[in-house]
Amino acid sequence: RNIWGSLGEQLRAVFHASEPNPTIDERLMTRSATGLNSSVGSDGGFLVQHNFSKELLKRSYETGILGAKCRKVPLSTDANGIKINAVDESSRADGSRWGGVKAFWEGEADLLKGSKPKFREIDLNLRKLTGLCYATDELLKDASALEAIIMQAFAEEFGFKIDDAIIRGTGAKQPLGILKSDALIKVSKESGQAKETITAKNIINMWSRCWARSRKNAIWYINQEIEPQLITMKLEIGDNGVPIYMPPNGLSGQPYGTLFGRPVLPLEQCSKLGDVGDVLLGDMSQYILTDKGGINAASSIHVRFLYDESVFRFIYRCDGQPIWNKPLEPAQGGKTLSPFVALAKRA
Repeated sequence: RNIWGSLGEQLRAVFHASEPNPTIDERLMTRSATGLNSSVGSDGGFLVQHNFSKELLKRSYETGILGAKCRKVPLSTDANGIKINAVDESSRADGSRWGGVKAFWEGEADLLKGSKPKFREIDLNLRKLTGLCYATDELLKDASALEAIIMQAFAEEFGFKIDDAIIRGTGAKQPLGILKSDALIKVSKESGQAKETITAKNIINMWSRCWARSRKNAIWYINQEIEPQLITMKLEIGDNGVPIYMPPNGLSGQPYGTLFGRPVLPLEQCSKLGDVGDVLLGDMSQYILTDKGGINAASSIHVRFLYDESVFRFIYRCDGQPIWNKPLEPAQGGKTLSPFVALAKRA
């Protein structure tokens, strides 16, 4: 049930409830079981109405690129983490698939042989992403302006930070990013290749290391700096060249560029030209992301009291990591494969 007309209206009511000799809107007293304590006026903690919290989180994922593409696992109310059993598979050779499953061709009345899969544990524990918004008393009088600023600014910022963690998170106080994961394959540069360059052979070699099952989902994420090189890139055949990159709305017939038929999307979080991660081929369905509900908010009038400003605090708890913990050896041997492939440093 929506008891507030807008997020701005509710936040303004929270502000008034936090003042000395507060006027507490009775709608603030309708709390969820997981709500923050609102009995202390100086703390001013109130749970943001459920649909506003969900909308803020929804916009965060819409303004981001990667978060919405990951495999999501929500947590229950009382949980602060989750342990997931994953197949411990590092090779597709006989006796290694599914970590140890093996089938046998047998003759009539032969003794059947047994095998079993092997599992490992993915341990996800909630990390805390926080934001503070300072609002002047003048802004607090305009609920519409307050809502617009918070919805746009914090949705974009949370979306950016979630994507950034998925790409380059350290795993310490934040999710483990693809570039820090042991599952990442780094394709070597070509012999004599100049620094800060990308060649057709680089792209071909990256594609050849992408796990076949991931190719239908994989997307090329790039730093926009490399676009001029992609647009002019050709595979030399005799005296002519065949384009590698299909620009948007051109031969690709798509609103985005393509390489090997897969979308090419510019991403702010990709590394600068020449560094590992300036171009990344990734299947985000192989990245697991867990969270607990929406974004919680609380307020205080005391942090910036002398400046006639109130503070609104936003907290989102989540964690994530690649499902894979290492590249996979093909059944018949050869170079390893992975859903996540990057180009080695060229400096």
